[in-house]
Amino acid sequence: MRLASFTGQFKRDVKLAEKRGKDMRKLRHVIKLLLTGAVLPAEFGDHPLKGEWKPSRDLHLEADWLLIYTADEKKVHLERTGTHADLFGK
Repeated sequence: MRLASFTGQFKRDVKLAEKRGKDMRKLRHVIKLLLTGAVLPAEFGDHPLKGEWKPSRDLHLEADWLLIYTADEKKVHLERTGTHADLFGK
């Protein structure tokens, strides 16, 4: 199993998601998949990011709820979670 690390901003993002009434089970489920190295189902739309976010990846927990992370064989680093507007200003 990989180790998890996260940014302070990720912690704040999680609190905001909880306040917005997001189903935190979805977030916990996908984090568990990432930590165990399981193949993510296609429904999450996992893909690499470009530009300033490279080499991070993002996936969709819901249509407008994303998780941005990086991962290697030993660690998953959780960077941000939120809406497109929260994360990309769009």
